[in-house]
Amino acid sequence: MSRIGKLPVDIPAGVTVSVAGSVVTVKGPKGELKRTFHPTLTVTVEGNQVKVARPSDEPTHKSLHGLSRTLIHNMIEGVTKGYVRQLEITGVGYKAEPKPYGLLFALGYSHQIEFKAPAGIKLTAPQPTQVVVEGADKEVVGQVAAEIRSLRKPEPYKGKGVRYAGEQIRRKAGKAGGK
Repeated sequence: MSRIGKLPVDIPAGVTVSVAGSVVTVKGPKGELKRTFHPTLTVTVEGNQVKVARPSDEPTHKSLHGLSRTLIHNMIEGVTKGYVRQLEITGVGYKAEPKPYGLLFALGYSHQIEFKAPAGIKLTAPQPTQVVVEGADKEVVGQVAAEIRSLRKPEPYKGKGVRYAGEQIRRKAGKAGGK
């Protein structure tokens, strides 16, 4: 048995989990998430726990077993607590400005970049050099944070750009001085 897959997922109060075939729907205070799982796996709700079972010990079933259990756990955690990803902007004149549709970035290009927030994602800029991405779906929060970071990746010589909070940038020495 998979060590992760065999563990049941507890359903906290205020969260409802429903299974229809291979589609699992989780509703909670932070929203609703729906995901389709592999049809060979069986997902059952027993009392206040969700259990995932696999039909055999084939390598594909083993790998899907732990993955499916973890995805269900992330869905339940997302609708109760939510996920947050913080980014920092470094550089002279680099900033993020909140707008009704998302954020407006000034990242040293000749133009400003409009970033529209996808459905279910909340983008905020508590300071011009900080960006906070919040949402219920862990996968989407991480993808949006990666897209914002890719607008201007941190460069190794001065460290300018957009980076995750706490990310260490490997710095290079640069050219030696002349003469």
